[in-house]
Amino acid sequence: MAVPLPGYSPSFKRPPEIVRLRRKRSRSQGAAVPSALPEPAPRRAALAAGLPLRPFPTAGGRGGAAAAVPRRNPFARLDNRPRAADEAREEPSRGPQGAPDSLLDSNGENHLLWKEASHERTVTELSQSQHVSFSESDATSSEGTELPADWSIKTRLLFTSSQPFSWAEHLKAQEEAQGLLQHCRAAEVTLPQSIQDPRLCTELRCAFQQTLVYWLHPAFSWLPLFPRIGADRKMAGKSSPWSHDETLQHTLMSDWSVSFTSLYNLLKTKLCPFFYVCTYQFTVLFRAAGLAGSDVVTALISPTTRGLREAMKNEGIEFSLPLLEASGCKKKVGEANLEEQAASDEDEEESLSWLEEIGVQDQIKKPDTISIKLLREKHEVQVDHRPESAVLVKGPNAFTLLNFLINCKSLVATSGAQAGLPPTLLSPVAFRGASMQMLKARSINVKTHALSGYRDQFSLEITGPIMPHALHSVTMLLRSSQRGSFSAGMYAHEPTAVFNVRLPLDEDLHRKVDHKDLANCGLHPKTLEQLSQIPLLGKSSLRNVEMSDYIYNWRS
Repeated sequence: MAVPLPGYSPSFKRPPEIVRLRRKRSRSQGAAVPSALPEPAPRRAALAAGLPLRPFPTAGGRGGAAAAVPRRNPFARLDNRPRAADEAREEPSRGPQGAPDSLLDSNGENHLLWKEASHERTVTELSQSQHVSFSESDATSSEGTELPADWSIKTRLLFTSSQPFSWAEHLKAQEEAQGLLQHCRAAEVTLPQSIQDPRLCTELRCAFQQTLVYWLHPAFSWLPLFPRIGADRKMAGKSSPWSHDETLQHTLMSDWSVSFTSLYNLLKTKLCPFFYVCTYQFTVLFRAAGLAGSDVVTALISPTTRGLREAMKNEGIEFSLPLLEASGCKKKVGEANLEEQAASDEDEEESLSWLEEIGVQDQIKKPDTISIKLLREKHEVQVDHRPESAVLVKGPNAFTLLNFLINCKSLVATSGAQAGLPPTLLSPVAFRGASMQMLKARSINVKTHALSGYRDQFSLEITGPIMPHALHSVTMLLRSSQRGSFSAGMYAHEPTAVFNVRLPLDEDLHRKVDHKDLANCGLHPKTLEQLSQIPLLGKSSLRNVEMSDYIYNWRS
């Protein structure tokens, strides 16, 4: 009677792979002859340390099963397989008689583990080298009856629902005119919680038309003026008569300066809640006092470079880097720069002192001051073009920033498809020289698979520069028209996602900011209340929103 092998199950016709490996290993160990090759000392040390290695080939197995095992690279390190910390804690150290699982390891698995570990080490080393660490998560989710304020500019919204969106299209001439009139007069529209037949609700259709309106300068129907960052490919081949005409460029910039100043005056008098300045390199968000938890006018610029920050310093503009200050890294970066500067000064003095002793200090070319300065300021360049480079300007410095932007020559591109084209101004209210524009909306009906066959799936797509007030207004309308049940996918202009960063508050300001003075700014009272809250999204923006039973569930 045959003795059953350990690990053998009678329910299988063949023994498992692990049993065959055990039998093969036991036979190879039993058939070892005295002429077998001795294991090298480094291999014995590695086995004693618990590193999984391939079986060492013997002299008797060269033509047998050992020949199928590929030869190990003699130039590779014995400890080239990184072990995770959990694996090192949970698994006991294995000697020469390790478990058979080590024989199942392959080059592909080792390579995959090595790539993952290398990627983790690279990310860790990069974050440590930049002295930047953030506690905010890139993907957060929550739920509530209201959405958090999102100051990023959306380029596309896609709503889906089990209820049709047919009410949002084919507006009558009277409804379109009424919607434009409501927007110009900042009329407040209040809808019931649920609308039985949205197609017959004139108030809903007019309010939707009112929500789609925004104001733009400059305006050229054949040119897409938003987004401006990375838009050279879309503008390539378009007619731009100002690119080589200095007189026309001067006229465009003169009109743009008038419109920009008009917008800021409306903002300062709290008749405009906010507006955006979109250049080909960065975007600026101006917010009136009382919004985002601040009682003064604020301006956020993102992304920035060291050159731009230096130019602002030279103009006397005081600013801060809120993301770095929130993580407590600005102080560390400053201390590291001071220590490195002191060390470099000492090294420079020591390296040049011996030249004076031998009398050849005049014959050796010393490093110029500009090279030394760039070397010392390398830490400031590491945050360029990143969300951490966002700059915050508050109070009276916002007016200085206005003059700086009007006179800044680098504000307009000198070459490429955007050469000579002034920045884009976006506002929710009218201003001098502005052009009224409409967001594009269309409804789509599709059939989707279900358990019992097919079911109707309705969607509404909105494209264009969708500002924060428009996003909130649309969700309020859909709350009533879709009976508290819909989902939305939101696509943001990524350089503007950092505008959701929380502003650093002064230590002596513990009172609640009052936004009642903004009652005439042209926004719905509920929208104004939402935008007056302190931002919670950090450097991310809303990505997915789902409403069920009038409760929001959002993810950023």
